[in-house]
Amino acid sequence: MVSSMRRDGEVGRLLLSFLFLVAWEAGSCQVHYLVPEEAKHGTFVGRIAQDLGLELAELVPRLFRVASKGRRDLLEVNLQNGILFVNSRIDREELCGQSLECSIHLEVIVERPLQVFHVDVEVKDINDNPPLFPMAVKYIRFHESRLLDSRFPLEGASDADVGVNALLSYKLSSSEFFFLDIQTSDELSQSLSLVLRKSLDREETAEVNLLLVATDGGKPELTGTVQLLIKVLDVNDNEPTFDQAVYKVQLLENTANGTLVVKLNSSDADEGSNSEIVYSFSSDVPSTTKTKFKINPSTGEIRTNGQLDYEETKSYEIQVTAYDNGSPSMSGHCKISVKLVDVNDNMPEVTITSLSLPIREDAPLGTVLALIMVSDRDSGANGRVICSLTPHVPFKLVSTFKNYYSLVLDSALDRESVSDYAVIVTARDGGSPSLSATASVSVEVADVNDNAPAFAQPEYTVFVKENNPPGCHIFTVSARDADAQENALVSYSLVERRVGERALSSYVSVHAESGKVYALQPLDHEELELLQFQVSARDAGVPPLGSNVTLQVFVLDENDNAPALLPPGAGGVGGAMSQLVSRSVGAGHVVAKVRAVDADSGYNAWLSYELQPSVGSARSLFRVGLYTGEISTTRTLDEADAPRQRLLVLVKDHGEPALVSTATVLLSLVDSGQAPKTPSRVSVGAASVDTALVDVNVYLIIAICAVSSLLVLTLLLYTALRCSAPPTQGVCGPGKPTLVCSSAVGSWSYSQQRRQRVCSGEGPPKTDLMAFSPSLPQGPGLSEERQPSESEHLGKMI
Repeated sequence: MVSSMRRDGEVGRLLLSFLFLVAWEAGSCQVHYLVPEEAKHGTFVGRIAQDLGLELAELVPRLFRVASKGRRDLLEVNLQNGILFVNSRIDREELCGQSLECSIHLEVIVERPLQVFHVDVEVKDINDNPPLFPMAVKYIRFHESRLLDSRFPLEGASDADVGVNALLSYKLSSSEFFFLDIQTSDELSQSLSLVLRKSLDREETAEVNLLLVATDGGKPELTGTVQLLIKVLDVNDNEPTFDQAVYKVQLLENTANGTLVVKLNSSDADEGSNSEIVYSFSSDVPSTTKTKFKINPSTGEIRTNGQLDYEETKSYEIQVTAYDNGSPSMSGHCKISVKLVDVNDNMPEVTITSLSLPIREDAPLGTVLALIMVSDRDSGANGRVICSLTPHVPFKLVSTFKNYYSLVLDSALDRESVSDYAVIVTARDGGSPSLSATASVSVEVADVNDNAPAFAQPEYTVFVKENNPPGCHIFTVSARDADAQENALVSYSLVERRVGERALSSYVSVHAESGKVYALQPLDHEELELLQFQVSARDAGVPPLGSNVTLQVFVLDENDNAPALLPPGAGGVGGAMSQLVSRSVGAGHVVAKVRAVDADSGYNAWLSYELQPSVGSARSLFRVGLYTGEISTTRTLDEADAPRQRLLVLVKDHGEPALVSTATVLLSLVDSGQAPKTPSRVSVGAASVDTALVDVNVYLIIAICAVSSLLVLTLLLYTALRCSAPPTQGVCGPGKPTLVCSSAVGSWSYSQQRRQRVCSGEGPPKTDLMAFSPSLPQGPGLSEERQPSESEHLGKMI
C-alpha cells in the first residue's frame, strides 16, 4: 500500500511539471511598450490585457498581477479595463543613470491555469536636466606679468541626460583680455582652456569677471553657467606717491604735546607687501626739528613732541620719505611746512577794592558799592577787556577810566524780598578764542524798619464762660513782622479804655512777649455780655511801627442764678401766697398764679413749674401750668374737700444742673356766699397787676429771643470770617462750644466744631421759641476730652 501511494505522488509531480512547462512555453512571447520619463500620473502606456490575449472578465478571477524588480509602484494595471498606466513619477536618470537604453521589466502572472508573461516598458529620455558645472563661481589667479597666450585649463559641464540631450556647446562672455579655446577628442570629450590675449595691468584692472555658458542639444535647449572671477596678482612696478608735494600746516603756539600736526596720505598702486608704506624723516632734517616733532612709520601721522614757542621759532620745514616693502623697494618724497600762530594765552585779571558793604535797603540809586580794576598781559585785541555783571541784579557797572569800573546801585532794594546778592563780575578779552576771568562780590542788604507788625486778620471773636477763674488764658494774639532782628521783635499791649466805670486793664491783660490774653477776674454774663477791646503790636525798630487788632470777647451765660419768686400779693403769710377759693368753681378754673424770674439768660432763664405731690394723699385738687405758673382746679370742688389746701410749687430753670426754687400757696375753700367782696378799686388794681406781670413775661420772652437772634447772627458772621483762618484758642472752662435752641417741649443742640451742622428737635410743636448763646469754644485737646459729655448732654436732650 505504501509503494502504491509513493507511485501516485511521483505521477502528480510529473503532471505538475508538465503543465508548468506548457504554460511557460505559451507565455514566452514578449510585449514592448514605450513611455517618456516624467510622464504624469495616469498616462496611458498600453492595453496590456488585450495585447496578452486575456479577457477582461477573467483578470480578477485568475488573480491578475504585475511584478517588477526594484520599485513596484511606477506602473499599474487597471483591472477594470486592462490598461497599463503610469502610477508615479519616472525619472530615467535615477532609474538607469547614463545608460543609453533604459527599460522597466514587468512580469505578468495569472493563475488557473498559471501563466507568466514578460513585458518591457522602455523609458524614453527627455531633455529635463540642464548642464551643470562643478561650481557656480570659479576663482582664477593671474599675475599681471603673465605672457600673452598663457593658458588656464577649465573643467567642462556635465549633463545627466543621454544622447543628443547630453551634447554640450560652450560660449564665453566677451572680454578684451581672454578667449575660450575648445579641444575636441571625440563627440563626448572636450578640453576647455582660458587663453590670455592682452597683457594685464593690475593697477588698471584688478579683476576680470567672465561668464561661461554651456548649452545642451535638447529641444528646448537647456543651459548652465559658471562665473569666472579672475584676480590679477600684483608685481611691484609702482612707487609710493603723496597727494601733495608740499603740506602747509598752521599750529597754535600752545598746542599740547602729542597733538596731530598732519596725517600724510601716500598711496602705492601696487598691492600686498608692494603697497605697504613706511614713513620716515629725511636724513637732512635738523636735529632740533626732530626734537619738536615725531612721525609714525606705519600711519604717516606727524605729531608734536615738545612745547612749541612762537617767540623761539616761527616755522619749520620737514622733509619726509615714503618706502614700500617691494623687492626692490621704491620710494616717494614730500615736504611739510609748519607755521606757528600766536595765541591768546593770558587770562584777564580782576581786582575789587573799596567795598562799601552792607548796603541799606533804602540806599539811593547810584550809591557806589565797590571799585573794580581789570588787566590783561596780552596786547592788541587779546588785551582789550570788557566787563559784565550777572543778569537780573539791581546793580550796574559804570566805566570811570580805561579798565576801571564802579559797581553802583541801579534799582531799589527790598530786603524782605531778597536779603543778599551774589554778584559775579566777568572780564572777557577780545582774543579768539576769548578768555575770561570772574570775581564774586557778596552784597548783603541791611534791614530798615519799613514793615509794621501785621495780624492774620483784623478782628477775632472769643467766647468765654462766665465765672472763669482769675488769670485764665482766654486767647493768644500773634503778629508777624517781615523785618529782621530788632525790627522784627514784636511786643503786645492793651489799648486802654473805660468799660463802664472801670478801666479795661481791670478785666484783661496781655503778655508783652507771647501775646497771650488773660482774664484778670471772673466775668459775669449778667453784668457784662460783650467785652470789646484792642491789642496793639509794636516792633522794636527806630522809629517803632505798630498795628492793632480788635478782640470781641463774648461772655457765655452759666446757670448760676436760681429762679427768684416775685413777692406775693396781699394776704401772704411768711412769704407764702394766700388765696380764697369758692367751692362753686368748676374744673379748670384758675385760682392763683405763681410768678418767678431768673437773672440768667437764654436756656438757663427758661422756667417751668410743677406741683410737688403730697405724700400719701389722693389725687390733688389742683394743677399748675408747666410754663405759665397758673394754678387751676382739676375737678369741681365739693363739701368733702378740706377747707385749707397747702400747695408746694417747684420752679425750675433749664440749666445744667437745674436750679430750683419753691413757692408755698395757701388756698382757703369757702362757700360762694362767704366769698369776700373785694372793692372795685382793689379788683381793678389786682387786674392791673396781673396785666402788668403778663406784659413783663411777654417782654422778657421777646428780649431773650432778640438777644439770642443777635448772637446767632454774630456767630454766623464769625464763622464766615473764620472759614479760611486757623482756629483760635480759648481755654477757660470745659466743654464743646454749643448753641442750644428750644421749643416748649424740648431742646436741640448745635455743635460748633470744624464743620457746621444744624440739629432740630423732634416732637409736637409748641408756641414758645427760645434761642440761647453757645458755650465757650475749646482747643483741640480739650475738645476731644469733652466729647463724651456732649453725647451725654444730647442724650438728655432727646
